[in-house]
Amino acid sequence: MKKRWLIILCIGLVIFVGTVLFSNTERLGFKPAINAQAVVLMEIDTGRILVNHNGEMPLPPASMSNLMTELIILEDLKAGRISWDDEVAISEEASTIGGVQLSLKEGDVLTVRELFQSVAVYSANDAAMALAEHASGSEKAFVQRMNAKAKEIGLSSHTRFSSASAIDGRGSGKAGSGQDEGTRMTARDTALLAAHLIDHHPDVLTASSQTQLKIVGRDLYLSNTNWMLPSLRGPYSYEGTDGLKTGYNEQLGYCFTGTAERHGTRLIAVVMGTPTKEARFEETRKLFEYGFSKTLSWKERLGDWMTHPVAAEAVTHESFSRL
Repeated sequence: MKKRWLIILCIGLVIFVGTVLFSNTERLGFKPAINAQAVVLMEIDTGRILVNHNGEMPLPPASMSNLMTELIILEDLKAGRISWDDEVAISEEASTIGGVQLSLKEGDVLTVRELFQSVAVYSANDAAMALAEHASGSEKAFVQRMNAKAKEIGLSSHTRFSSASAIDGRGSGKAGSGQDEGTRMTARDTALLAAHLIDHHPDVLTASSQTQLKIVGRDLYLSNTNWMLPSLRGPYSYEGTDGLKTGYNEQLGYCFTGTAERHGTRLIAVVMGTPTKEARFEETRKLFEYGFSKTLSWKERLGDWMTHPVAAEAVTHESFSRL
């Protein structure tokens, strides 16, 4: 028996060494190969940039621009200018916005909470537009606030918002004029915005980590577009992930701003421009693996390994005490 458990322990140690050191190049400390137009990996507590590939290039972020919409709405809620239970009547503009939406009709009434959760979970454009109109009277006025807030929190001049949703030009009044290129964000600015949002409004992670949302009084269920959530138990799930925002447009492709926390260390990964929706999560996983390999101590990684079935059996079996 003693010999048997010694063998199990040795096998477990081999698994640990292989997992920590040799499973992929990220574990060895090498930066991962980048298969996206732009990426940035940030350690949120220190603001340290661990990976930067074209991070200062302005690109169309699609629904990732909703991170700024969420920030302003949460600030208005905190200041008491609006409340979660406010009822919002959907305008004609919001009902005809297009893109990813809830298919709301003009005159439909939803609460601020329902609209906000629809943006956080599903990136619904009509919900984002309705929130903007409720908070500022018009989307144009809300977009002015978005750009002012970007400057206030230190985003670069390369980042500019033209709408409260993923549909460009709606809030600028210049759509189709040739003078407005639409919303542009850099990967670095997106990471900074996400860090500011989480730091000042950590409850946003409660909304962004919901796997499914039901709109009260409607036969409408929304599934989270973030396939990395552990609760989904899918092939792209990654332990510690609890946000934050996906995006897609024809110009750039697929995007994702992801965040994960392990042993008190939180990372933010921004991936912009992958050819498939799956690839954005695969790239984010590589970034997280690299980031945590650089920021977590060997003791913390050993703690993760101790949950492995072989290791757990070896160290908890009563025979181990007699080795």
